[in-house]
Formats: sequence, C-alpha cells, structure tokens
Amino acid sequence: MATMLKVNDINVFYGAIHAVKGVSFEVNEGEVVTLIGANGAGKTTILNTVAGLLHTRTGTIDFNNIHLGHFPAHKILPLGLALVPEGRQIFQQMTVEENLEMGAYTRPKNEISDSLEDIFNRFPRLKERRKQIAGTLSGGEQQMVAMGRAMMSKPKLLMLDEPSMGLAPILVDQIFDIIQELHAAGTTILLVEQNAQMALSVADRGYVLETGKIVATGTGHELLEDEAVKKAYLGG
Repeated sequence: MATMLKVNDINVFYGAIHAVKGVSFEVNEGEVVTLIGANGAGKTTILNTVAGLLHTRTGTIDFNNIHLGHFPAHKILPLGLALVPEGRQIFQQMTVEENLEMGAYTRPKNEISDSLEDIFNRFPRLKERRKQIAGTLSGGEQQMVAMGRAMMSKPKLLMLDEPSMGLAPILVDQIFDIIQELHAAGTTILLVEQNAQMALSVADRGYVLETGKIVATGTGHELLEDEAVKKAYLGG
C-alpha cells in the first residue's frame, strides 16, 4: 500500500503550551487509521495541523509526496484532503443543499449535481431535508451534513474529528456504519474519536495519544486486546 499521509516529528504549540510533542505517524491508501486518547491529548490539534489550520514548529507533513510545509488550509483542500471538524460547524442559516454545495467550491460546476446525487444516495435523510435550514436538524443529521459537505470535495483522505460527539447511541451506530461504507467504497480515513471501542473496531490501525505524545500503536484488533488500552480507554 502506498503511503498517503506521512507526519514526521511534529511539535505544535499554543503560545507557551507544548500541545503536540514529536508526533510521527502515517496513513496508507485505503486504510482507516484512528487516533485515540483522553481529552487534551492533542488529537484535534494534530488534525487541525494536517489541515493547515495550525502550523507545526518543527517536523514535516507530506501528503501524496507533496510537502505541505506552511500551506494555508484553502490550498490543502484542493489537494484532496478534507476535514470534518469537531462540533460539525455547519452553516446553520443555510439549507442542507447549500451546505453541501459549499463543500464543492473547488470542483468544476458541471460535476456538482452528480456529486449531490451521490451524497443523497448515501444519506437519504438529507435528500428528504435538502431544502431545510441546517440549524434546525438533529445532531445526527447535522453530522451527516458535515460529512456530506466534506465528501463533496471528492477527498482522497477524509479526516473526521469526533464524529460521534454528543450523539445518542443509535446515531453513533449509524455514523460508524457510514464510516465503514465509505471505507468499503475506497475512501482513506483518519479518525479522531473519544469512543475508543467504536474507533478501534473499524480501524485498520490505531495510535494512542497521551499528553501530546504517541504511547502505543498497533492494529485496531491489537489495541482492543491491549491490557493498558483496555484499562485506560475501554473500561476494562
């Protein structure tokens, strides 16, 4: 498998706070890779740095052999790397369809209608609500909008930041079913998730973060069976 994303020895700061400390990992084409850890471990900071919303002080980030360096976020998206941010952050006053169209702003206009239909086939609930104001949707539906909006850019790598946050258990199951469907369709996924059990159950590989450092790595199955991971994150 070709390496799609290679993160090497990144150090990210918020002022004097050293949030990410010498982190290295990679995502291969076609994989689901998850980053798990407690709140404040640095997971979201890593995704935001890869997406160009934050910048690393040292180290390198390469995406499909392109050195991202200090690329701004709006130049990273057209390369094929899309982020579904924590808390969804959809456009509350716009319709579902308008939100989805915003995700395709880097795409040729003649391709947008076909992409919309693809999203509506994947998320039938959104098709029913395509003219509804997005801020009036349920939390699970808003998460579907956020994921659909990112998919509209036709990403090579889809990054998901806490997609199950704040959702009822039945909706969490739905979101993870969608993640597995996207994976089966060939989408490469980097997943940050508080629900370690669910994340590791769908992941090919995982990395465990504690206070800004990677402390363990393995296949999803290996980490599910790891006694230290069980005790810290799986209630075992």
